[in-house]
Amino acid sequence: MPESSSFPVAFLGLGVMGFPMAGHLAAKGHTVTVFNRTLAKAEQWAAKHGGKAAATPREAARGARFVMMCVGNDQDVEAVALGPDGALAGMEAGTVLVDHTTASATIARKLHAAAKERGVGFLDAPVSGGQAGAENGQLSLMVGGDAEDFAKAEPVLWSYAKAVVHLGKPGAGQLTKMVNQICIAGLVQAISEGLAFAEKAGLDGEKVLAAISQGAAGSWQMSNRGKTMLERKFNFGFAVDWMRKDLGIAKEEAERIGAQLPVAALVDGFYAEVQEKGGNRWDTSALITRL
Repeated sequence: MPESSSFPVAFLGLGVMGFPMAGHLAAKGHTVTVFNRTLAKAEQWAAKHGGKAAATPREAARGARFVMMCVGNDQDVEAVALGPDGALAGMEAGTVLVDHTTASATIARKLHAAAKERGVGFLDAPVSGGQAGAENGQLSLMVGGDAEDFAKAEPVLWSYAKAVVHLGKPGAGQLTKMVNQICIAGLVQAISEGLAFAEKAGLDGEKVLAAISQGAAGSWQMSNRGKTMLERKFNFGFAVDWMRKDLGIAKEEAERIGAQLPVAALVDGFYAEVQEKGGNRWDTSALITRL
């Protein structure tokens, strides 16, 4: 883990991920200015962590060496980064914009080009680890962009990470996050089917988990969500709405590059059924409710 000096940084977007991520930056000694579309949320963060709240992305980014953003989708990324009040308008040459949003590779490449025109570096760096990972500073970061920009930003990124991997050119981080979500979709569906089968067979679900979770069937999803799936508790981690957004991005990219995602597409349809049952904000392990 590279040692990091203290820098003026900005963080744009204070949702369930961004709020604690920005907090880790402040805890590491960086001078942090935050922006959120709801100003009260930014002021709440500043009151808690001792930083400053800004009214626009441009204002937040002014004077920052690194600007991190974590918003909702491609449209939000464009709105926050571009335009007269966008982050890039406030950034100086030699600084770096880091986008932690899970978005498309297309928007990553667009922002990289726009940043280059201003002499600003850009990294697409989506994260995995969910709300708990953000709160505990244990996220995995998948980073795309130019090597020199990654070298500048990497020490700061470790403020909230347990793994930071540079995958290659602009867009590579987003493409890797698609791989992550594709894998998770299949895993959660398989665990749902297995546990539902165990229940129908009259087995003790917790004992089944104890028996198989340390073997070849084991995974993070099984260890962290298996027991709560048995208990039908779905107020953890990553919401169904967000997973459907991410799988939609992956399916669009798969169509563009000629890849096949039969299982991911099937599970995306299953998540649509969960939404129809009112489970939009349940976490992804809610797939078991279909069974």
